[in-house]
Amino acid sequence: MTTQDLSYLDCNCFAIRQAARFVSQLYERHVSQAGVTAAQFTLLAAIHRRPGVTMAELADAMVMERTTLVRALKPLQRDRLVTAAQQDASTRAVALSLSDAGRKTLGEASLRWREAQQEFEDKFGRERAGELRKSLLQLTSME
Repeated sequence: MTTQDLSYLDCNCFAIRQAARFVSQLYERHVSQAGVTAAQFTLLAAIHRRPGVTMAELADAMVMERTTLVRALKPLQRDRLVTAAQQDASTRAVALSLSDAGRKTLGEASLRWREAQQEFEDKFGRERAGELRKSLLQLTSME
């Protein structure tokens, strides 16, 4: 294979990563007004949907390595937005929940997220955005 055979225009990974950076920047611009990053917003929302979710369950749901999740949660715990408590003495599993401050931050960030969602759909098209979302979510369920 020569370098002429390699074109970024034919690379799925390149296209997906470039699009992810573009979309992340759009959402960051909005949710940062609530004092969180887009990645932190998704974690807050996931924990809110499943209070008491374990680290392992959340890592699986987010398609993240557990060590990456632990690093991502540290600022949320430091800022007292997320609480972590051992489920019981017989296990090392840690249950995650939002604090009152976490719920308040999530509420504000959700308003900003809706603005980002609307901006994306205005630029890309509501129906196309729905189709894209469906296709991308199917990727993470492929096994």
